[in-house]
Amino acid sequence: MKIDQRLVDAAIDLLQRRFPPGYGVAAAIYTADGDLFTGAVFEPEYGGGGLCAETGAILQAHTLNKQVTASACVAYDGSGRIVILTPCGICQERLRHWGGAVEVAVPDPADPTRWIAKTLREIQPYYWANVYLEDER
Repeated sequence: MKIDQRLVDAAIDLLQRRFPPGYGVAAAIYTADGDLFTGAVFEPEYGGGGLCAETGAILQAHTLNKQVTASACVAYDGSGRIVILTPCGICQERLRHWGGAVEVAVPDPADPTRWIAKTLREIQPYYWANVYLEDER
């Protein structure tokens, strides 16, 4: 499945249900067979063991041996708007487990509350493992 507004809305819904206005990050992913999983950022009160919002959704898919095909991450910005976040580097690395064709939502340069779909291959044209992956060269 590809990124669509339903996926982004699932992330927004979790963000609004889980976090007070102005704080938090949430994500949603699709699997090849159409499942939708969501996750919320985990920031423990003490220590540095935080986890990105995508992590829970990725682990749900992995636990069920599902292929991730798309991911969207949202957060509140400083003014209270909900904006699209490009996956951080570690989440890009995690999502790349399923290949360079995985779609991710990135913020529209003209309006970060709107999304544009890009493949990991597009946002990581020089991914380090491409030298080992024949289909990525």
